[in-house]
Amino acid sequence: MKLRVLSAVLALVAMTAAEVLAQGGGRGGRGRGGPPVPATGVALASTTNLVEFEMMTWPEVKRAIHELGKTTALIYNGGTETRGPQNVNGGHTLMGRALVKAIAEKLGNAIAAPVLAYSPNNASADLPGTIGLSTDTYKAINREIAEQLIRQGFKNVVLMGDHGGGQAQLGEVAKELNDKYSPEGIHVYYSNDVYATAGADFDKWLAENGYPRSSHAGIPDTSNMIYLGADKGWVRMELVPTALGNQVLREGETADPSIPRVNNGINGDARRSTAELGKRVFDLKVEYAVRQIQKMVAEGK
Repeated sequence: MKLRVLSAVLALVAMTAAEVLAQGGGRGGRGRGGPPVPATGVALASTTNLVEFEMMTWPEVKRAIHELGKTTALIYNGGTETRGPQNVNGGHTLMGRALVKAIAEKLGNAIAAPVLAYSPNNASADLPGTIGLSTDTYKAINREIAEQLIRQGFKNVVLMGDHGGGQAQLGEVAKELNDKYSPEGIHVYYSNDVYATAGADFDKWLAENGYPRSSHAGIPDTSNMIYLGADKGWVRMELVPTALGNQVLREGETADPSIPRVNNGINGDARRSTAELGKRVFDLKVEYAVRQIQKMVAEGK
């Protein structure tokens, strides 16, 4: 008797599940197992100027691609690493969010994907604050994000990065995907001007104007973070006057033996960092990126 009752209950459960699937139910209400359900949604008229993917609704993204001509997607890679005692560890990512939004706005036909918070790097117990990825993982993440954006209708995808480690890998991923998708009229590009070219030109300007040479967590980084986020806690302003790290030498120079090595996460001298210098380097990066992206997309290679 109990066995017959149990069999009847199991049959009823199975029939009910089948009916749900047949009616387009199932996980997430996506209609798996049933007939396709047309997508319905409203994009407000007041939201046509949005450029940050994560701050848009799906109807807004769809409208941006298919009605507003925003068919270029920007993938900006940030990073989480020690940046001296004066700067927070998320500096690459925080700066990247502001940069890629400004780049998208100036391009006028682009949407910025969420900024990635990790880059090729290695953690250290001595200077905790870094969370890195292997280069293989980094490439795989960028590859999959680019293909996800292509699947949604973007015709051009641009890879960029705020961290020195990983630049070569971004170029490799862009070439691989461009070779794969260019026959379909879809292109994937790597923009290096926002990092390498703009950075080199700003370093040259600093040297010509009597500023000390620096690289990681020095004047360019610290000034940019002061300009964008001093009022948000990105920089410990009271520590900037003491933000001196290891010597950064020009080609042919020798280290001054009287100056000891410093293990504080700074390469160079950040003590003269200012918001004004930060605005200069920020504007330079945006200008260089926009110019290069426009050129690449126009050539369509």
